[in-house]
Amino acid sequence: MIPDYPMTAEVTMEFRPMLHPKFQSLREGISEFAFANIFLFRDVHNYQLSQIADIIIITGSDGDVPFFMLPFGLPDKAILNSIFHDHKNLKAATEDQAKMLAEQGYQILEDRDNFDYLYSREELAELAGRKYHKKKNLVNAFINNYNYEGKPLLEEFIPHALEVLESWRNGRDNPGDYQASREALEMSESLQLCGGIYYVDGKPAAYTLGEELAGGESFVIHFEKALSQYKGIYQFVNQCFASILPEKYTYINREQDLGDPGLRQAKLSYRPVGFVKKYRVTK
Repeated sequence: MIPDYPMTAEVTMEFRPMLHPKFQSLREGISEFAFANIFLFRDVHNYQLSQIADIIIITGSDGDVPFFMLPFGLPDKAILNSIFHDHKNLKAATEDQAKMLAEQGYQILEDRDNFDYLYSREELAELAGRKYHKKKNLVNAFINNYNYEGKPLLEEFIPHALEVLESWRNGRDNPGDYQASREALEMSESLQLCGGIYYVDGKPAAYTLGEELAGGESFVIHFEKALSQYKGIYQFVNQCFASILPEKYTYINREQDLGDPGLRQAKLSYRPVGFVKKYRVTK
């Protein structure tokens, strides 16, 4: 049971049966608001669970800065002020929440670094037209230069995906999201994550992993790793996985750029059709 505020509980798998359906019912499609995301990044952000007036609160911290999130609704102003007393800001507020809180006198700031990028599933699958010309050329270069094979990322192939992840980690100076990526693979079945794995000359070369979001309107890519020695492999995986996603998904959510200039340029180069906007709120 989630304790009453200010008491908190660690994010564990025992809360999944209760929280996962709640997250799945949210229509805004914020990538943080998936149980897998909260669970896998619980140590990075020190996520904890609490509740007050039947509203679930997710607390956390960015370094030494405490924050909270309210994915399932806002409490009244007196309760909200009591939470603000202990936390510097409210993160990942939706557009509707931001409007309501602005009317109540709170300070609202667009959190551009954490906007989720939304892409047309159909456009990413086809890469048609001049705007995708460079991407299409890289995909064709990969197809023409390598013997490749793609498979659903079933449990039997998880060890191969872990090989890709380890190779990816060995080529980096910093760990990035390595720990969360590893746990996501190891617990993909219990977290109900799905994806694809790709081979070059019979050797594991890339994988992608995600889940349904926004009430089934979008599919979010939580993790995507590839061996960069294969030219065009990231573009190929992006296009290939989009092409096998069910047509019921209008959008692919490729999460945020975290303010990284290179990542922002890369995400913009795929011509997003929109963003899932998020806001930070202070008292």
